[in-house]
Amino acid sequence: MAVQVLIPTPLQKFTADEASVELEATSVDGLIEALDGRYPGLKSRLCDENGKLRRFLNVYVNSEDIRFLDNQATALNDGDEVSIVPAVAGG
Repeated sequence: MAVQVLIPTPLQKFTADEASVELEATSVDGLIEALDGRYPGLKSRLCDENGKLRRFLNVYVNSEDIRFLDNQATALNDGDEVSIVPAVAGG
């Protein structure tokens, strides 16, 4: 299943400056593995040592926050768009 992944600017240095990539995956976990397969080392930027998404990252599937779906087990379908969004803090 082809899924479009939007890569945030801070991570584009790990994806050969690509802002958007298309990968085959059936879940967010599978997508993380596919990203790491194409761009070795990217998973360590996205996930902690336990394989959980880092707290400062938000992931959306078709504009829906995966925290309100099935988190990393969220299923992906052909044509879905996944956005990786770094959390922003300020004051």
